[in-house]
Amino acid sequence: MRIDKIVPSKTAVLVIDMQNDFIEPGAPIYIDMGYKMVPALKEFLDRCRAEKIQIIYTRDVVRADGKDMAKSGEFCTAIKEGRALVDGMPGAEIYEEVAPGKNDIVIDKNRYSAFCGTTLDSVLRTLGIDTVAIVGVCTECCCFSTARDAGGNCYDVAFLSDLTGNNGYEDNGNGEIDAESLHRAMLIMIGHTTAHVMDSKEFLGKIEKEGT
Repeated sequence: MRIDKIVPSKTAVLVIDMQNDFIEPGAPIYIDMGYKMVPALKEFLDRCRAEKIQIIYTRDVVRADGKDMAKSGEFCTAIKEGRALVDGMPGAEIYEEVAPGKNDIVIDKNRYSAFCGTTLDSVLRTLGIDTVAIVGVCTECCCFSTARDAGGNCYDVAFLSDLTGNNGYEDNGNGEIDAESLHRAMLIMIGHTTAHVMDSKEFLGKIEKEGT
């Protein structure tokens, strides 16, 4: 996939799960790469708003009673114990420094992909969107899953290398990997199978004024 131009009226930026429980230092499922990219992400989103590009946020949330948790708890102890991403709790809200603006859209989900069981596809089609840009956390889970489903729903996908992030993994019997190595490996794979991987500067440089 190759994206040569970004047409604002046909493009949406999907801000994946930039929530307090992921981004606030000391939070239950804190992602250091996510926290460190906050200033750059804020500047990027402000630029996109100025260009009239639709911003759509997702929140990964589970019911307080856990009855929609499905298998999430098997892979995250904090979710299983009800310490993270609980709907209605402060940790589930978008991190204040990158909070939604008045014209932005927020969509709740409880699976990795923002397309699974949500209104995202309907919103995008109603708006006439044909291209989405993926930013947020985590690179290998919700960002990748959303990008893969976006392509499966026939959208062109830009995956922003400097505005996505993740943690590393300890050895659970299959080996360990640090955050930067995992991020790089995912970008290589995504670029070959799923999306046009680019950084935010390249994305902004591709924006065309309407009618040109």
